[in-house]
Amino acid sequence: MDRYYAHAAPRTSRSLLLNEAGSPVRWLSWQEAALAVMDRNVAWSAGETVTVLRGGIQRDGVRSLLTLPAVVALRMPHDVPTRERAPLCNPLLFKRDRGLCLYCGEQFHDKDLTRDHVYPRCRGGVDAWENVVSACRACNQRKGGRSPEEAGMELLAVPYAPNRAEHLILEGRHILADQMEFLLAAVPSARRGRYARDD
Repeated sequence: MDRYYAHAAPRTSRSLLLNEAGSPVRWLSWQEAALAVMDRNVAWSAGETVTVLRGGIQRDGVRSLLTLPAVVALRMPHDVPTRERAPLCNPLLFKRDRGLCLYCGEQFHDKDLTRDHVYPRCRGGVDAWENVVSACRACNQRKGGRSPEEAGMELLAVPYAPNRAEHLILEGRHILADQMEFLLAAVPSARRGRYARDD
């Protein structure tokens, strides 16, 4: 593989990995996708080309090419563990809540947001997706160790745990339309609008 030279599409060089049934698993680097294609481990693929690998000159004088598609389904057991729940971390939390403080509704940069526990940890609240929201520092301090009702603060959205497909959307950059189509198919219909493309 070190004889190949990669030429990526302008916006991305990652392929979306699916299992054969079409369920999202994870993002593949171009190196991982190339190995899967060369090992003939691809069950099916879809979408535009995200990377073209150019190799050496063959006996017939033609340069070898390997094209990597946007979506790759590998031959793997359907019960491969894919960790259905996204790991809870502030960057993904702030992306889930679109950079909004879910108390005052204002938009903030990540550095100005905090993780607020709707039901406070000091009173037995858990550190889980369903109990945390993005909050600006002022709102978090105002709420303190109280519930939103006790603090007289309205929660603007119900916190939820992103599923595997939503996690891939949240951690993704420059997701192609072909890839987004497969990801959105695995997102609950009530939440698909949250991930609508802006471009």
